[in-house]
Amino acid sequence: MGFLEPLVDQLHDMGIAAVKMLPLFGIALVALFLTWLVSKLVQKIVDRLVKRAQLRPSLQGLIRTIAKIAVWTIGILIVAAIIFPSLTPAKILAALGLGSIAIGFAFQDIFENFLAGVMIMLRKTMRIGDFIECEGVEGKIEQINIRDTYIRQTDGQLVLMPNSKLFKNEVYVRTDLEHRRFQVVCGVAYDEDLAQAKSVIEQAVQNLPTINKDKPVQVFATEFNSSSVDFTIRWWAESKPVGLFISRDEVIFAVKKALDDAGIEIPYPYRTLTFKEDLNVRKLEDDREQ
Repeated sequence: MGFLEPLVDQLHDMGIAAVKMLPLFGIALVALFLTWLVSKLVQKIVDRLVKRAQLRPSLQGLIRTIAKIAVWTIGILIVAAIIFPSLTPAKILAALGLGSIAIGFAFQDIFENFLAGVMIMLRKTMRIGDFIECEGVEGKIEQINIRDTYIRQTDGQLVLMPNSKLFKNEVYVRTDLEHRRFQVVCGVAYDEDLAQAKSVIEQAVQNLPTINKDKPVQVFATEFNSSSVDFTIRWWAESKPVGLFISRDEVIFAVKKALDDAGIEIPYPYRTLTFKEDLNVRKLEDDREQ
């Protein structure tokens, strides 16, 4: 049984060391409890400050998260120093430095999206509820998180786009203004009075209910097409995608009816065919007789 004596001695020494460390564990538990209390207090203070500052909800959530992480990081470092007295602030900082380098390489994309999310939340021109387009994705911003942004497309699909894409690439904010300009092309026949056609189109569009009356309706003759002279009709309406479809529907209906009532032709495409040799055209009756 002599071989068990070293093991027993080690267990005995470990037991004595554990008993000696019990007060340290108790102090560490108290430190954790105090850290929890301080975290709650800091969150209440931060809540009051961000509400007074009238920051955006996404930015308020970011500030709360950062404050909470900062308090718990300090608390855990204090607990580690209590349990392991040999840990000095210099050693802790050195360990954090080496660890941060390794973590930085391992989680480069996560940190990139995190920093991009912070910058996006600080923007004033892109808010929750805005309709945007970026990298072929178009929809309504539902939520801006630390890593990604939730974009709800008009067909109901939810797209989780990394914040780095929204920060690095061009973003079209469709609803930055309440109204934006739309346009549609309408052609009239070559033998029509162009001045009359332009006047008819302007009168048909400018009084529609979805048109913004504060901005003028613009009608320009823009192209000699193959079978028509094309007019570009431009107007301002609600910025949301549904506003585009409703307004364009009204404009097309109104312009078609107004031109029909005025007797102005919207021509079909015409095609003229030429042949090198004369064609032998015979009536169907002649063919039957033969």
